[in-house]
Amino acid sequence: AALAHDVGNPPFGHAGEQAISGFFASHPAGLELKKMLNEAQYADLTAFEGNAQGFRLLNQTHHGLRLTYATLGAFSKYPRQSLGNRQKGRASQKKYGFFQTEKEQFAAVAEGLQLLPAAPWAWHRHPLAFLVEAADDICYHIIDLEDGCTLGLLSLDDTIELLRPIIGKRFDRAKLQAKQSLHEKTGTLRALAINELVEQTVEVFLAHEEALLSAHYDQPLTAEIPAAAALQQVIDISVDKIYRARVVLEKELAGFEVLQGLLEAYVTALLHRHQGKPGRQHENLLAIVPDEYRHRLSGTALYDDLRVILDYLSGMTDSHALTLFRKLKGITLPGG
Repeated sequence: AALAHDVGNPPFGHAGEQAISGFFASHPAGLELKKMLNEAQYADLTAFEGNAQGFRLLNQTHHGLRLTYATLGAFSKYPRQSLGNRQKGRASQKKYGFFQTEKEQFAAVAEGLQLLPAAPWAWHRHPLAFLVEAADDICYHIIDLEDGCTLGLLSLDDTIELLRPIIGKRFDRAKLQAKQSLHEKTGTLRALAINELVEQTVEVFLAHEEALLSAHYDQPLTAEIPAAAALQQVIDISVDKIYRARVVLEKELAGFEVLQGLLEAYVTALLHRHQGKPGRQHENLLAIVPDEYRHRLSGTALYDDLRVILDYLSGMTDSHALTLFRKLKGITLPGG
């Protein structure tokens, strides 16, 4: 479950999610869809969610992984649909975990695992989902800090001072200084910090086992570990020094242009097809969609076809999306 947790993320990561959501919420082609879809379907599009995309991919008929209900339950950090009021203060309500196309599949998972219902089309988490969330939080923040140091966005001394309170008594400055390269030093710090955070998280999980099973506990495990304040400082510094660094922001801006440009082309083509007035350009565009996606386009169910196109685009790497964008815009020619 932990290894699969990011499988649904689009190109350019969370910035990509925002680019897709923003297109459907504000672009004329996206707004046109509001009149053609039901409320729940449109809510899925205007808040694209990598977790829900991941659940969809894992459960596809031809390319899914045929995972057990327990694994799918542990994977699902947000066991709810996009539409509906969210209960503030509950970690499992912060986002959503399945699209309308997979709602019945998720209901089957919830029934099989006896997940406790929270609201219509919303359930309380499987207890193991809290461990997957913690694993994500720990690795995400510590490894991003390591990357920031490696890229020169943060000094080694600053990195040491941020991780030393987490590592605690296992921190040995003399042994660290004996390491020859920056890579060895940051790798050692990373391993020690992650190990300590894992141990603390396991203790919190076991301490709250009964509350987790009865759905009375619904906050990140890392919020209650002894190193919570130190981990929050890592997060705060990362936001200021790494995530807002010029090189990161430039990449995000490029991602918005690329993804919204691709969506404009493909969504417009789908709209023309479903409205019975396809042009040659639109049909050519849909014709070059890879077979594994093109054969799933029905031409009759608009929402389902939009999901297929989003499978295609969100499954790309950053470089693949950029290459396709350049070709479609005539910036580069095939073979050039």
